[in-house]
Order: sequence, then C-alpha cells, then structure tokens
Amino acid sequence: MRKIISTIRNNPILCISGLLALISCFFVLPDLQYLSYINVRVLAILFGLMLIVAALGHIGTFDVLTNKLLSNVKTYRGISLLMSLLSFFLSMFLTNDVSLVTLVPFAIMVLAPFGENRRLMFTLIIMTVAANLGSMLTPIGNPQNLYLYDNYKIALPEFLLLMIPYSALSLAMIVALTFILVKGSDKLPPLKNTEVKKLSFVKLLIYFALFVLNILTVVGYVHFLISLGVTVAAMLIMDRNSFKKADYNLLATFVFFFILIGNIGRIDAITGALSGLVSSYPVPAAILSSQIISNVPAAMLLSAFTDDGKSLIIGTNLGGLGTLIASMASLITYRFHAKFSKELKEKTGGKQDNYILNFTIINIVMLVILFGFYLILNR
Repeated sequence: MRKIISTIRNNPILCISGLLALISCFFVLPDLQYLSYINVRVLAILFGLMLIVAALGHIGTFDVLTNKLLSNVKTYRGISLLMSLLSFFLSMFLTNDVSLVTLVPFAIMVLAPFGENRRLMFTLIIMTVAANLGSMLTPIGNPQNLYLYDNYKIALPEFLLLMIPYSALSLAMIVALTFILVKGSDKLPPLKNTEVKKLSFVKLLIYFALFVLNILTVVGYVHFLISLGVTVAAMLIMDRNSFKKADYNLLATFVFFFILIGNIGRIDAITGALSGLVSSYPVPAAILSSQIISNVPAAMLLSAFTDDGKSLIIGTNLGGLGTLIASMASLITYRFHAKFSKELKEKTGGKQDNYILNFTIINIVMLVILFGFYLILNR
C-alpha cells in the first residue's frame, strides 16, 4: 500500500491521466480505431531526444560548460544571474526539466556553503522560471511545444516568430528579477574547482550529429523511424545507461492522454460543449487549465477542441507560470530545495523560508505581466 501511495505522490499526472484514460474506455469501448489515437512520431522524437541528452550528460558536457562559465564569475549575484541565464538558454534545446535536473543540484552545491539561504531560494525560483520561459521559444524546448508543433503542422520560422516577443520580454524580466531579489554585489571567495571528467570530443561530435538528425526530424526533413533507429542503435553501442535516464513516465502520460483525447473526440456531447468554450477563449482556457492539470496535459486535452494551435502554444507556455504544478518541471526544483531545507533544519534547527509561497507570488506576477503583454499584442 505504501508503494502505491508513494507512486501516486511522485507521479500524480501519470496516475491521473491513466485513470482518466481507463474511465473513458467505458464510454468508448476499445476497438481498432484506438490505434489511430497514438501519435507515434511525437513519442519517437521525444524518446530519441531523451537518449541523446542523457548521453551528453554522462560524458560531462554540461559540467564542463558550467564550470568554465563559473570560473569567471566573482559575486553571488553574478553566479545567480549566470545560473538563471543558463537555465533559460539551455532549456531551449535540452527541455526545461532536463535543464533543471542538471543545473539545480549544481547551484545548490556552489551556493549553499555561503550560508545565504534566502538568496539561494530566490536563485532556485528564478532558475525555474527561466527554464519554463526559455523553453517556450523552440518546438523541442518542452513536451507540449513538440506535441502542438507536430499536431498543427506549424512551420519552424512561424513558430519562432510567434514566441520571440514573449521570450525577449521574459529574458528581460529574469535579469530584472535577479537584480531585485538577489541583493548585494559582495564578492565571494574563490570557488573550489569541482572534479569534472575529461570530455570525449569523439562522443560529443557523434551525439551532436544525432541531435541534429533528430532536429531535422522535428522540422520534417528526416522520417522519424530513421532518426529513432539510428539513435537507438548508437546508444546501444556507445551508452546503454542512457536508456535508464529516459523519462518513461512522461511517455506513458502521453499515451494515456492520446487515448483520453481520442475517446473524448468520439463523445459528441462533450466535444460540443468544450469546443465552443476553447474556441472562444483559447489562451485563457490554456492558462487556467494548466494551473490545475499542468501545461503538457492541458495542451493535449484542449487541442481536441480547437484549430487555433498558435493560441494554445502561447497559452500553455504562459500557463507554465503560476502554481507549482502548472509546469511539472517546477516540481524538480521544489524537491531539490525541500531536501536541502530538511537537511539544513536538522543541522541548525532554524526557521526556513516558505518556498511555495515565494514561488507562487513570483510566478503569478510574471504570468500577469506576460498575459498583459499578450493582450497588448492582440488588441
């Protein structure tokens, strides 16, 4: 029983999506049409990118990059800004969750020894916001972008032009937020050089070539079965551990929502009711639903009721701000900070800052600003 409770607590969206998919099967009994529900292309691209990013991490690519950049930073605020900018830009290519899994533990390791726990908390919150907002610029930045990009057959230049204004404003806000919340320009003692394994440039070149191959698949120049086959074969030869790092829970969540959406589309009463609402207010609907079920499921669910893919892209990306579950990537940082705070409290017994309250306030403020910007652009 404890294992079941632990699984639900650690994977709430997976469990909810599975339950909803199962319930929908009672209203639309399984048949051959179920096979048409699953978007195999999206799943194949996601899986291929997961393997490549995991392999890049295993050879120390991101550790080398981070250490090189940190060696030239001399202040606490400078490190905070650098980590936030890294989160912003890396998320465009590595996805928001992978960026946070990679950078948050590193930020805690570097900044925790200086005892500025409130500034560390703000740094982690800003990094999370930066990863969620930076990822919205590209189709591969987060799972909902990849799904919507493929589902609505949007051209890459069109996608980039749609999101550039929001990304530019987000970058400016992240820099401003760092200067406002991470106060002081005090200099830090020299950072200890952390041990970094020697980077294999041969493997780096091969993984980069595989990454390019998968990007060509995203934009439609290479068939997904070719890129998936080449990627899987390369990883079986060069890095089998990358298969252990793939996010199978996310892939399963996609499958469950494909089934749910497919079944909902065959229930006329539900389709008629939701189509009118989502078609009339796609961006607010995407933002609000993201606060409750997170932006990836929201994108998949709402796409069944509107042809306005651009509005869903904007809405689900902005909807990643707000509550802690609006973007599941945000839970990654929260878990790392909660573990750090628990260990710190056991050592010092002191009162800790309320992470969730500060996170929510900062996210809501930024969401309001970006939504106001959307309204100005679409007057």
